Amino acid sequence: MPEFKMSKDYYETLGVNKGASKDEIKKAFYKLAHKYHPDKKGGNETKFKQVNEAYQVLSDDGKRSKYDQFGSQFENMGAGGYGGNAGGFGGFDASDFAGGFQNGGAEFDFGNLNDIFSDFFGGGMGGGKREVRRGRDISTEVQISFVDSIFGINRKILITKTSQCLTCKGSGAKEGTKMETCKHCNGQGKVREVKRSFLGNISSTKVCEECMGSGTVPKEICDTCKGKGVLRREEEVSIAIPSGIRDGEMIRMTGMGEAVSKGVTGDLYIKINVASHPVFKRDGHDLVMNLNLKLSDALLGTKYPIETLDGEIEVTIPEGVSINEILRVRGKGVPVEKNKRGDLLIKLNIKLPGRLSRKARETIEELKKEGI
Repeated sequence: MPEFKMSKDYYETLGVNKGASKDEIKKAFYKLAHKYHPDKKGGNETKFKQVNEAYQVLSDDGKRSKYDQFGSQFENMGAGGYGGNAGGFGGFDASDFAGGFQNGGAEFDFGNLNDIFSDFFGGGMGGGKREVRRGRDISTEVQISFVDSIFGINRKILITKTSQCLTCKGSGAKEGTKMETCKHCNGQGKVREVKRSFLGNISSTKVCEECMGSGTVPKEICDTCKGKGVLRREEEVSIAIPSGIRDGEMIRMTGMGEAVSKGVTGDLYIKINVASHPVFKRDGHDLVMNLNLKLSDALLGTKYPIETLDGEIEVTIPEGVSINEILRVRGKGVPVEKNKRGDLLIKLNIKLPGRLSRKARETIEELKKEGI
C-alpha cells in the first residue's frame, strides 16, 4: 500500500494525539470552537472552519479510519487508493506555493493552482461537478436550570442571521417569474479565465458570480431580497435540549446556520450553560446531596422526608450511622437511557449541639460510663 502525505493534520488542528478518544476529541473541539468563533471578540473565522473540518472527520469512525490510512485526501480516493477524482494528488496542495514565484524577474501567481490542476484532472467546463457553496457556521449560548438539564427541555431562541428569503423561498425571483439560463456562463455555472503561471498561460474555471454556480437567473428579481435569495433577519429557532446534558456541552443543529445564495446553509452550534442547584450536585449519572442529622437520630435511627427532583420521598436512616456515610436511593439520579436512571446519593452529616443542658449532659455522662 503506497503512503500518502497528509496535506492537513487534523490531530494537530485539534491539539490531540493520534490515539485520542472520542471524548477527548469532542472536548478539544468544543474548547477551540468557542475560542475561535468569528462572532466573538478576537475570533478567527479561518481557524474556526479548520477546527470544524477536523472534528467532522475525527468524530466519525469511518472517516477517521480512512484519514489515518490516506490522509485528508481520502475523500478523493477510490477503492484501490487512487481512482475517482485525481485532483487530490495524494496530498499535494498547490496552495503551499501561494504568494508568487520569481523566475528571471517575472512573477507568477500561484494563489489558485488548485483550481488550475483541478481543471486538468476532472474539473473544468466539461461535465465536472458544480461547486457547492456553503453558508457560515454560527454559535450561540443558552442558559438552562439544573432541573432542565436533568430532564431535558424544549427552548425557543431568537437569532439574527442571514436566512433564506421568505418571499421568494431562496430563488431570488419575483413571484410568478420564471428562471432563465444565465447568459454570463451559458448555463454552465462556471466561467473560464486565463492565468499566468510558471507553466505559461493556463485556463482555469471559477464559479459564475452572476448565477452563483446554479446556471440560471431570475427573469425579474425579488423585491424583498433584491435577487440574492437571502437576507439578514431575526429568526426563531426551536431547540430540543436532551435530558442529562452537561454544563458546557454543545448541540449541533445541521442547516440552521447562515444561509448563502444558491448554496447549502451552515450549521448552528449551541453551547449549554447549566445553572448550579442549591441542594444537588452531579457526579456522572448520580445526584449527590447532603443531609444533616441530629445526634439522637444518628444513634437511634429514624425516617426523614427528602425533597428530590421527582418530588418528596421518605428515607429510612438506620441506627448507628457514621459521619459521611452515604445512603443510596435507586433510580432518582440522571437519565442514562430510556427507563434507566442513575441514583441519588445522600451524604449524612451529624450535627452536634453547640451547648448542652444539664439534663442532656447528665444523660451523656451516663452513656459515657456505658462506653458509648
